[in-house]
Amino acid sequence: MKIKKILNNNVALTYNEQHQEVVVMGLGLAFQKKEGDSIDPEKVEKTFILEHKGISNKIAELLKEIPEIYLELAHQIIELAKSRLSYQLDDYLYVALIDHLSFAVERHKLGYDLKNALLWEISKYYKQEYKIALEALDIINQELNIQLPEDEAASIALHFVNSQLSGENMSKTIQVTEMVNDILNIVKYYFQIDLDEDSVNYERFLTHLRFFAMRFIRKEKLEDTYDEFLYEQIKVKYDKAYRCAERIASYIKKDYNWSISHDEILYLTLHIHRLTNRI
Repeated sequence: MKIKKILNNNVALTYNEQHQEVVVMGLGLAFQKKEGDSIDPEKVEKTFILEHKGISNKIAELLKEIPEIYLELAHQIIELAKSRLSYQLDDYLYVALIDHLSFAVERHKLGYDLKNALLWEISKYYKQEYKIALEALDIINQELNIQLPEDEAASIALHFVNSQLSGENMSKTIQVTEMVNDILNIVKYYFQIDLDEDSVNYERFLTHLRFFAMRFIRKEKLEDTYDEFLYEQIKVKYDKAYRCAERIASYIKKDYNWSISHDEILYLTLHIHRLTNRI
């Protein structure tokens, strides 16, 4: 195992047999070493694989100013998330988490904890991510002997969601969350009901809305392939749900200048009917 790049005295980059970039950590493993030198396997305490090349350069830049404990914490948190989440996490999450955690801890030590304005929405709409983030917060607090507030769990959960968007900036993730929240509120106020957030139909609708919002962020649009007869049948049969879907379409057009397709309206109608009809 030869050193490709030294990140600091305790962290180096190498390759495995599959030619993937591997970050190795261990006390003094790169001390007085240079690129091309062999690494003593007995000094390697932790290893993790980077799927995408180039991320190591960003990590190296961060480690010039940030202690490697944050790399270690980011690795623990990402491995935890990978074992629980159904979708892949982008390698850029390492960079985002290292940077976020170090800044959050620095702020906390100065007595300046930030409130996350989306705490409620994140805990409701990204339940799995939020649950993992709460566990991550326990890991951080235990490792560093501090007590970061619950708001930080919401921020960590957003990083997981952001990673699903594969490198989109955090403002886009927040935009997804706000769009989902607004659509759910339209449904609640239109039908004058409380939604059963523990129901399967709510989870299905929520999943649909997330991907709906992601399509907007990525400028992806469903082409109209709808069956006109079926469309008219559903429009009549599920009249109230259809009118609610039209209201959502108007909101999307007004606030985001996005004209959604007949197919999108059809899917929204079916989800809204299923959600509201069984409450």
